[in-house]
Amino acid sequence: MNKTAVCIISGGMDSALSARMAEDEGYEIIALHFNYGQRTQQKEVECFRKVAASVHASESYEIDLPFFEQIGASALTDKSIDVPTGGIEEGVPVTYVPFRNGIFLSIAAAVAEKHGAEVLYIGVVEEDSSGYPDCRENYIKKMQDAISLGTKDETKLEIKMPLVTLKKSQIVQKSLELSVPLEDTWSCYKSEVMACGVCDSCRLRLKGFKEAGIKDPIEYKF
Repeated sequence: MNKTAVCIISGGMDSALSARMAEDEGYEIIALHFNYGQRTQQKEVECFRKVAASVHASESYEIDLPFFEQIGASALTDKSIDVPTGGIEEGVPVTYVPFRNGIFLSIAAAVAEKHGAEVLYIGVVEEDSSGYPDCRENYIKKMQDAISLGTKDETKLEIKMPLVTLKKSQIVQKSLELSVPLEDTWSCYKSEVMACGVCDSCRLRLKGFKEAGIKDPIEYKF
């Protein structure tokens, strides 16, 4: 009997590596992506489809969550709020989408329960992240407890976050070791055509490649 893992795949480098690690551990992959009105939504969908194909996903879900735009309060979903380009912000940045990962994990748990999956993979990174509270390891563990209490007794779902303690340079190196198609991943918060190179996410990605001594295969404006 095949082992099954639901993998949340944004189209970014971290979630692509997380899904590859799940495949490498022998899991049949169910790929899950969310369209929530983010600025680079179309590009992320394109990357998700390529990453899902690269891990030979047996099934893919693309779930629309339009209410995030209605809630707003984030530069990713509210175009009246500028995406910061002046360097990494202290504290919780304006690109934080309120409780996004909590909502993603809840929906992913429903998909996992439907398919009888044993594990749910999410590519959160705590140490080298942009300060998002919903990327913290202790938070994800609490969500696992809540999911366990809110699902059927026979549902035994573990949330795996294999990258949570890694630096971006380590993620780059591990991605190369496992042949993750980094050219098919996207991190930019601002642009869908060519990465801006100056938003927080681009800066973190470029820093990781630089520290790893590797050239990023995607194109940048700067």
